Amino acid sequence: MEKNDTLLEVRNLQKFFNVGGNTLKAVNNISFDIKRGETLGVVGESGCGKSTAGRTILRLYEPTGGEVLFEGKNILELNPQEMKAMRRNMQMIFQDPYASLNPRMTVGDIIGEALDIHGLASGQKRKERIQELLSLVSLNPEHINRFPHEFSGGQRQRIGIARALAVEPKFIVCDEPISALDVSVQAQVVNLLEQLQEKMGLTYMFIAHDLSMVKYISDRVAVMYLGKIVEIAKSEDLYDKPLHPYTQALLSAIPIPDPEIERKRERIVLQGDVPSPLNPPSGCHFRTRCPKAMPECAVHEPVWKEIEPGHFSACHLYN
Repeated sequence: MEKNDTLLEVRNLQKFFNVGGNTLKAVNNISFDIKRGETLGVVGESGCGKSTAGRTILRLYEPTGGEVLFEGKNILELNPQEMKAMRRNMQMIFQDPYASLNPRMTVGDIIGEALDIHGLASGQKRKERIQELLSLVSLNPEHINRFPHEFSGGQRQRIGIARALAVEPKFIVCDEPISALDVSVQAQVVNLLEQLQEKMGLTYMFIAHDLSMVKYISDRVAVMYLGKIVEIAKSEDLYDKPLHPYTQALLSAIPIPDPEIERKRERIVLQGDVPSPLNPPSGCHFRTRCPKAMPECAVHEPVWKEIEPGHFSACHLYN
């Protein structure tokens, strides 16, 4: 990977929380790069640290340790004024389109707030820019004075997307942007995100539960389990040949449209519940549920290594 092709570099990022005197390692030493114009999908069960990772990268949560380099600059070293300027480059689309929009503000004020904070437009130009953004996400510019409750869930998420685009960012964290929407609307929103990416040269970190949708939108996919990344690969490589037993189990849960194949194929059913992140298992965190666990897995943490070109995993099967 050429250095100038890389927009974001995450190095040994950590986010720990103090919970009743115990340390919860929500994000535990994760590292990855994202190229310009690329979509990195991030998948895993609820509570694995996906959303926390996204928020920590943007410094909505202050990291416990590590580095986040945006265009070579470590944003964790920026002071509040420098960070405010940096936020023009990095934005977020939130999961819940109902909770993330202020019900007391009009759509125009919600989208225009970012323009005001960064001094990008005022007066008539501000109104024109807001209407332009509404058109960009396929909403009626005439609805600038409406309130969020007057829109459907899918329309509200489009408002959230317009708000993120207002400052013309280069990088957007999409934090499960479709999980609260109807299935028919999910495809519309994902298609919109793809069109905007092509039109504006955007780079995405796309966090989601829906593995089939992640495959559709992502160039590469990272799989998380209990605060750690266990596998990263190009989308087609990960889905065609998953290496980590956890990834294999996740992919085996995706239904196949062909009923004949669906009936015959073997599902990998994981035993037990996800361990508490306050007290994760020793060695490999996944070993207590892994059908291929070995004695070594309880003693040593698996080494993160490149198993095949561009395909990384942390598993004792490949050490």
